[in-house]
Amino acid sequence: MHSQQNCSADDNKYSALNNIIDLYKHKEGNLIQILHAAQKVYGCLPLDLQQIIAKKLDIPLSKVSGVVSFYSFFSTQPRGQHTIRVCMGTACYVRGGKKLVEHLMKTLDVDLGGTTADGRFTFEVARCIGACGLAPAIMIDDVVYKQMTPAKLNTLLSKF
Repeated sequence: MHSQQNCSADDNKYSALNNIIDLYKHKEGNLIQILHAAQKVYGCLPLDLQQIIAKKLDIPLSKVSGVVSFYSFFSTQPRGQHTIRVCMGTACYVRGGKKLVEHLMKTLDVDLGGTTADGRFTFEVARCIGACGLAPAIMIDDVVYKQMTPAKLNTLLSKF
């Protein structure tokens, strides 16, 4: 289990960011790759980090910020050790997705898009995770869990 990252800078992280930018800066469509790698190093992409990336790539800050805000896998705030995504696609919603969202908000005492006070979970919804036949489905990190109920969810969460 890894600890929650706090987005703070240090010399090692800054050096890693420079290496990432040097590696990708001449490749077409490099911004998303650089942002993914930077988020992996820093834990999130706050505005000051976006400014550094924009300056080093010689592109407008608005372009970097636009990409960060558009894609749900980027975050400007520190994230939890694990990410829980409840599918809210049509099949999952109809089969109980909304109840799972409400249950998680109450059980974890967290709002949508938020991170639990202990830093264990970041809670999000997804438009569709491509598991419609398994509805309602959730993802924890990169693993899909099918036919979830609040009771099954409690059991699953206890493993984390």
